[in-house]
Amino acid sequence: MDPEIKHEIDQIHALVKDTHSLLRTVRRHQLLETFGKWVFYLILIIGGGYFFLQYFQPVISQFMDPSSQFQKLLHSYQTGQG
Repeated sequence: MDPEIKHEIDQIHALVKDTHSLLRTVRRHQLLETFGKWVFYLILIIGGGYFFLQYFQPVISQFMDPSSQFQKLLHSYQTGQG
């Protein structure tokens, strides 16, 4: 084989190896970024639900309490005494 052709083939081979390693690095970073996004959004949704329940739990329990003023008023309107 001609030494000039062999040299060009070796250069092409080195470029292919370098490109392959760069592509593997990019794929790895994309995978980690996607995983990080899922974790972030999951924490955001769960955290939002948790804080919603913590702050609105007293209000919700007030409406669900059978002895509450709201329940008494609702019952009186249902029975026609209001």
